[in-house]
Amino acid sequence: MTFSSIVKNEISKLSLESKCCRLAELSALLKMTGTIQIHGRNNIGIKLTTENASIARMIFSLLKDIFDVNTRVAVRRNKQLKKNNNYTLYIDTQTGVDEILLATGIMEKTDSGISINYKLPSKLVKKPCCKKAYLRGVFLGGGSISDPEKTYHLELVTNNNEYAESVKKLVNSYKLNAKVVNRKGNFVVYLKEGEQIVDFLNIIGAHKALLNLENVRIYKEMRNNVNRIVNCETANLNKIVNASMRQINNIEFIRDKVGFDKIPENLAEIAELRLKYPDASLKELGEMMNTPIGKSGVNHRLRKLDEIAEDIKIKRL
Repeated sequence: MTFSSIVKNEISKLSLESKCCRLAELSALLKMTGTIQIHGRNNIGIKLTTENASIARMIFSLLKDIFDVNTRVAVRRNKQLKKNNNYTLYIDTQTGVDEILLATGIMEKTDSGISINYKLPSKLVKKPCCKKAYLRGVFLGGGSISDPEKTYHLELVTNNNEYAESVKKLVNSYKLNAKVVNRKGNFVVYLKEGEQIVDFLNIIGAHKALLNLENVRIYKEMRNNVNRIVNCETANLNKIVNASMRQINNIEFIRDKVGFDKIPENLAEIAELRLKYPDASLKELGEMMNTPIGKSGVNHRLRKLDEIAEDIKIKRL
């Protein structure tokens, strides 16, 4: 089962007591999964399609509870995927389709008659609880979330740009950063940050899925932190080893070409210690000196030895 299915199965079982919230949720579901069918003059029907049995049962129950409508349900095997069923609900012309479309804000009365409302029905999302219910319906009808183990991506797919912009505005009213992109004729409202997806799941009431996603985020963050620390330590170790090898090569060059008796005594002392203890840190080398010095002092003397070796090489050229 995909992560999207887990989320949808969870929130489709939520029980909404308020009629206004149920109506808002149904409005979004009709908008996202439904098509208006015209049969002759003034005969309008609604066809709703989903691949999720829980969502189909939910739509059936909402229509029955709010409008006392019994819908016809047809189940058909998906020929392309060969494993998922398609659930189609039909609302016939005799069952008060006009009332349903007007009540859910999908159609509205204007001076010129009744027309389709392509925007989000503002009258249904005035209350905070109804806003959450509407977004829940939008996700159930046309939403998906990528597997958080792979990437963070949530999207709500619609076929109308005006409606997509309205949904984006509603999502962003919760201080999120949703955006809209046109993809092959559809308009996709999407979120790409894990933290914002967690916030969205909290808004629509998917608390179990939220906890699962948070666990994945924590694990991935810990794994990334460990990798960064290991990479940093490896880089530092390589840097130290390379510096030590360079110092030893330069010190051996000085010893073989001019001898330590030709350089200052303090430099000769640190040179001999570096050759004797090639794996010692700067701090450890400083503590071994006859007169102990700090890391900066040791580093300064080793740099002087590097300069002396370079000068000898230049003069020999």
